[in-house]
Amino acid sequence: MNKKVVVFGGGTGISYLLRGLNLFPVDIIAVVTVSDDGASTGKLREEFSMPGMGDIRKAIVSLSDAPPEIKDLLSYRFNTYSDLDGHPIGNLILTAMYNMTGSLSSSIKVLSDFLDVKHKVLPLSEDYLTLMAETVDGKIVSGEKNIPDVEHRYKRFFYKEVPHVSKEVIDAIKSADLIVFSMGSLYTSIIPHLIADEVVNAIDMSKARILYTCNAVIQKGETDDYTVGDHVAILNSYLGKKKVDAVLVSSTVIPKKIIDRYVRYENKELVKFDPLYLDKLNCEVISSDLLTIENNYIRHDSLKLATAIFNYLMR
Repeated sequence: MNKKVVVFGGGTGISYLLRGLNLFPVDIIAVVTVSDDGASTGKLREEFSMPGMGDIRKAIVSLSDAPPEIKDLLSYRFNTYSDLDGHPIGNLILTAMYNMTGSLSSSIKVLSDFLDVKHKVLPLSEDYLTLMAETVDGKIVSGEKNIPDVEHRYKRFFYKEVPHVSKEVIDAIKSADLIVFSMGSLYTSIIPHLIADEVVNAIDMSKARILYTCNAVIQKGETDDYTVGDHVAILNSYLGKKKVDAVLVSSTVIPKKIIDRYVRYENKELVKFDPLYLDKLNCEVISSDLLTIENNYIRHDSLKLATAIFNYLMR
């Protein structure tokens, strides 16, 4: 019987991770945030009063065994002068199915079957959730899309509404062999799961180890100047009795010209590695060559990342 891996995340980060992990003999349950309110997802969410589904669509496509042309079709984004502008086909299909079924989970299952997905993609909740944040100087920020635009340190995150976590998500956590927090937006892709008390309680009841795949580059307006240890410490502060057991960091040597480009054009730096702090946090460090360069951008190599995760799982 395959071991069960529950992956929490959202955005592009979880897509890279799932794409590689899909190649290994494990049962994957991807739990995805539903508070995304930007771009196409934000427009559809507001118009149809539904949970955000854009990150869910990315996760489904990443786990799909359908031909590349079909997956490309689901990701195709209209570029036009009409109201269709900016909408990916997959978002429109999920919205249509949600209108037909009244359930995001049911809509995901239909699309997953169509795209030959052998694993599970679960929304954190069926609710219409609005992510809120309070900065250290007391400013309240409403909406996920606005959080990275506020260049302040954050004190706490919460939902405007009371979240009702899917029972399937809770059951998956309790039976997991490994829980993975994906790289991606720390405060808008990972923390939204952990501000739901039911999720934290289920993690505490689980026998699974917790692995964090750390970001390679800081995110402006969210994790400026954060080290690897800072990322782990923030996750631990939102977790309950159980804390992060291990963190996966990259040992890949990035060309200086790529690092300089990030600093010059995006005002971003690589996340600094601080082994002494991680040792104080009682967090094991797993270092491996994980990164690649795609069109001058630093990306995680899906296969290398998944190999490191699988090796940790099977220890």
